[in-house]
Amino acid sequence: MLLLRRCLSLARFSPLNSQRHQVSPTVALCAVRLCSSSGGGGGGGEDQRSYQHTHRPRWRHALAGLLAGSGAVLAYGLHNHKAEQEDISVQNLKKRSGLPIYSQEEVTKHRSLENGVWVTYKGGVYDITEFVAMHPGGEKILLAAGGALEPFWALYAVHNQEHVLEILSEYKVGELSVEDQKKQQAIKSSDPYASDPERHPVLHVNSLKPFNAEPPPEILTDSYVTPSAFFFKRNHLPVPHVDPATYQLRVEGLPGGVLTLSLEDLKTRFPKHTITATLQCAGNRRSEMNKVKQVKGLNWGIAAISNATWSGARLRDVLLAAGYRPDVAQWAHHVQFEGLDKDVTGTTYGASIPINKAISEEGDVLLAYEMNGEDIPLDHGFPVRAVVPGVVGARNVKWLGKIVVSAEESSSHWQQNDYKGFSPGTDWDTVDFKSAPAIQELPIQSAITTPADGATIDRSVETVTVKGYAWSGGGREVVRVDVSLDGGKTWQVAQLRGSEEGQGPESSPPPGRAWAWKLWEITAPFPHEAEELEIVCKAVDSSYNAQPDTVSPIWNLRGVLSNAWHRVKTPC
Repeated sequence: MLLLRRCLSLARFSPLNSQRHQVSPTVALCAVRLCSSSGGGGGGGEDQRSYQHTHRPRWRHALAGLLAGSGAVLAYGLHNHKAEQEDISVQNLKKRSGLPIYSQEEVTKHRSLENGVWVTYKGGVYDITEFVAMHPGGEKILLAAGGALEPFWALYAVHNQEHVLEILSEYKVGELSVEDQKKQQAIKSSDPYASDPERHPVLHVNSLKPFNAEPPPEILTDSYVTPSAFFFKRNHLPVPHVDPATYQLRVEGLPGGVLTLSLEDLKTRFPKHTITATLQCAGNRRSEMNKVKQVKGLNWGIAAISNATWSGARLRDVLLAAGYRPDVAQWAHHVQFEGLDKDVTGTTYGASIPINKAISEEGDVLLAYEMNGEDIPLDHGFPVRAVVPGVVGARNVKWLGKIVVSAEESSSHWQQNDYKGFSPGTDWDTVDFKSAPAIQELPIQSAITTPADGATIDRSVETVTVKGYAWSGGGREVVRVDVSLDGGKTWQVAQLRGSEEGQGPESSPPPGRAWAWKLWEITAPFPHEAEELEIVCKAVDSSYNAQPDTVSPIWNLRGVLSNAWHRVKTPC
């Protein structure tokens, strides 16, 4: 009995303490067998026999030491503890997954489509060769080939979603060896997002790393100009910290050679120009497309759009100073922007716009260094960003580091393989990103900011007030917003507002230069006979473009360009 108690006491310090309930009876059985002359026989299943075979040497040493009173024998048994523990870990690893064990050296051999593309993630080994062609990020996934996904997913944290992990699990082929897992755990990778700026807690976060967030919708219509703290945040990579004293902007591709400008040069060598312009993410209102059929992308609500006053040098003036002449347009068709935000490979965010937009006096493209009368905040591109009014937010490159006049579009992933629209019938097996143009001007848009969907309206009220925003790309002015309280059966025209309240009579912007949104509002008699209000809005611009009535016909696999009638249901 004393011997058995000693065995159980030792079990508390065994490496399989987490399996304590299994160890105790086995230890007892082991003690009985070691004290008998028979070393084999007996019943028990395969797992039990395997366990006894694996553990018998350690307990034999321990019991022999106790019986003989010899600490030397016991010490010898404990000396082999580490090697046996590793052997047990490997067997447990195999038992847990039923898959083979691979070393990191074996994984590293699979780094190409010819030899297979293998990666590791949290101790698992995955053969993703077949998935490479379907990867939304293109062949950038090959950068992780033969190694761990964790450093890349720390940067592109949008991957840390359940459906992504489910896709990855389908390609699992094995387990990484215990030794190599320990090596990976020993390497501490720094968080590239650790120095991101603080954000206002009222924002609804769609992604933490990189940070992407939108304000509560009702905030949008509280102010014609959106405070920078509430302006939606759309980052693709970690926020770079740029020293304004050493900042330099390179302008390349023109006959005059490379022009390098400091922040002070932009402020003193070129006239300061100010515009009020709305920026909208291509994925604004993507959540409504997700309700029709799942798409890939951040689940934006209706508030990935904001309006601000921007100040800076005109891009046109800078290009003229760099040597632009009318004959350049005979060969140059694009102006490329390159940001200072980078991924782990040094690849920067990039985009481009047509050169006629860049050089036009009416284009109003800015190299902006002020937002709402102050230095541009870090999240919005400090010290300098491109502001391309009337164009999708993705082309308004932040933390601008380089401008290139070119015959070609930007080769950036975000220009070539993202932010493009496709037919509802196109899926990820058939999509050809080269077949569609990059989004530039956005279509007519409107949405209801108050009341919120699902909000209860008191039946005792005599009237109901509905508010929202409307905007159209390409400088086309919003000329009308229609609102219905009964799902589109009857309509009323909302009152539009194109400036801050109390600023005096409004004047229409010059044709083709209506860069800012219109806020709208309507107060209508409350329909007491209704048990539920289905509030709908739709806008019309100066070219008489109107919104489609439903989402299904405009659904696309990336969930961009979502501009169907906006609908809100409120119980009464």
